[in-house]
Amino acid sequence: MALLDIKNLTLEIDTEAGWIKALDKANLMVKENEIQALVGESGSGKSLIVRAISGGLPQQMRITADRLTWRGKNLLAMNGEERREIMRRDIAVVFQDPIGTLDPTVSLGEQLEESVPYEFVGSGWFWQKRAVRRKIAIQLLHKVGIKDHVATMRAYPHQITTDIGQKFMIAMALVSQPALLIADDPTRGMEATTKTQILKLFKRLNQTKGLSILFVGHDLLAISSMADSMTVLYCGQTVESGPIQKLQKRPLHPYTKALMESAPSFRVDLAPKSPLVTLPGTIPTLQHLPIGCRLGPRCERAQKTCVQAPEIRKIHDHQYSCHFPLHSKAK
Repeated sequence: MALLDIKNLTLEIDTEAGWIKALDKANLMVKENEIQALVGESGSGKSLIVRAISGGLPQQMRITADRLTWRGKNLLAMNGEERREIMRRDIAVVFQDPIGTLDPTVSLGEQLEESVPYEFVGSGWFWQKRAVRRKIAIQLLHKVGIKDHVATMRAYPHQITTDIGQKFMIAMALVSQPALLIADDPTRGMEATTKTQILKLFKRLNQTKGLSILFVGHDLLAISSMADSMTVLYCGQTVESGPIQKLQKRPLHPYTKALMESAPSFRVDLAPKSPLVTLPGTIPTLQHLPIGCRLGPRCERAQKTCVQAPEIRKIHDHQYSCHFPLHSKAK
């Protein structure tokens, strides 16, 4: 069963030049007990999708979608209170800037203890409830790899490193025991050992607690080691999605292939000083988006037909949007 189902999500930004489509009919689905990866280079719109799900879009943006549902309920039709209730208990988000999302005037311990749901505390005197909240907070900090919980809980956001801040935000996201965790590039800037620890934590929570995870990022080595499915986003358009093993073995979209080949290779037979695989050109700006397939100006397989937006094609559980997919002859 699909927990989160997004179809033809379009997000427009109001600028001096008019409305610009930052997301153009993007599609995404996260199933129960699944780790879904959302990948794409910087500027592809991954964080915008996260903000659209969480309801944190500013007023100068407008959003439309054929379907944006959580467990079958339309998120766009909900009022603010209903949306906040879902984000409080069912969906948790770890944003890119951990320290910037925290309250700078309150200690970390107070913020973490305050986020513990009332039903987890139970009944009793106020000092007993406070002790339960603190115990839960300490357990969460240890779970995400923060050993010195005393110093961390006393500190303020400006007194911690980005590494600790990212771990702390993961602890805050897990405090309500959500059904879906959206992690927006959660291992950015982390050391290799710390990154491995966080990825193992996500995998363990998925296997033991049935936690569904939407892992957003561009670290393909980390994603390939833990994700079940992957959705590839380019310049606001969904270009390919499906089981990660199929996409790795036989990608059908040229951008997916280029993205896979750009990951560091550790093959023994790799020649020294081998050139890196890159796509020609750069990702277009929002003010100068190409019509049709937005990869067209950078794609070696592009033809006249590519000025028209390609339709979504499906082979079993593998979907792609390309007029001239790989493993087929371009006409």
